[in-house]
Amino acid sequence: MAVPFDPNPEFQKYAHPEKVVSASWLSARLGVEGLRVVESDEDAFLYDIGHIPGAVRIDWHKDLNNQVTRDFIDGEAFAELMNSRGISRDDTVVIYGDKSNWWAAYTLWVFELFGHPDVRLLDGGRDAWMGEERDTSFAVPEYPSANYPVVERDDSQLRIFVDKLQTTREDVALVDVRGAEEYSGTTAAEESTHPSKAMGVSRAGHIPGALNLPWGDAVLPNARFKPRADIEAHYTQLDPKQTTVTYCHIGDRSSHSWFVLKYLLGFSDVVNYDGSWVEWGNMVRMPIAQGDQP
Repeated sequence: MAVPFDPNPEFQKYAHPEKVVSASWLSARLGVEGLRVVESDEDAFLYDIGHIPGAVRIDWHKDLNNQVTRDFIDGEAFAELMNSRGISRDDTVVIYGDKSNWWAAYTLWVFELFGHPDVRLLDGGRDAWMGEERDTSFAVPEYPSANYPVVERDDSQLRIFVDKLQTTREDVALVDVRGAEEYSGTTAAEESTHPSKAMGVSRAGHIPGALNLPWGDAVLPNARFKPRADIEAHYTQLDPKQTTVTYCHIGDRSSHSWFVLKYLLGFSDVVNYDGSWVEWGNMVRMPIAQGDQP
């Protein structure tokens, strides 16, 4: 049974206020039946130095990815993961993490690939919780299996693959959410501090035709989402009714922008190209662009 939505007045201005919760709302509902909290960080070890009481850890790299195919786990493995964390298909799942919810948004996106009915983000993520000096725990909870059903992943509505992007690139709004230096090619990911630097790319630059709209312009310095009007001002070059494709280096930051466009601004058709620059920049004969222009 779904847990009631956060009535925060600022959230009500978003297109889908039911997808975001505040730290105060979550704190008041910890332990409520039907609510599960998930921490998913860039640095998985942050969970070990203190986490929201009752929260379980999902490691974006180890738990969600098939290590052989560089794809996500299948429906059977996802059901096993949910059962190991005590999550049922009917639970409201609130996800949070570090880095303004980069990987939390990525994990939420994967949950939605499997059609989990009610999954939300903690506004501000780990920074918001710790910044308000709310209770933390070192205990790793153990929940009984909730008999999560095997549901096959559906990539058709939320994800785009490189072959389709090649044929539709000129018909979609393509958004590169990386920083300006990565976009222009003046700073390769290998030279940056982003964790994806270990996933080297032979060329620097961006996909031809892509606009550079950095993910971070949608959040405040305290990691919380900006008010809707401020976020809309960042995306005035986009048409909410046009198919919009987000990408970054490996799919984390683009998941964050995907969430912002789809759920905060109400864009009707947003997909994430999670192959992103690691795939495009390494492919033979794939066109790239460099400099500040699309």
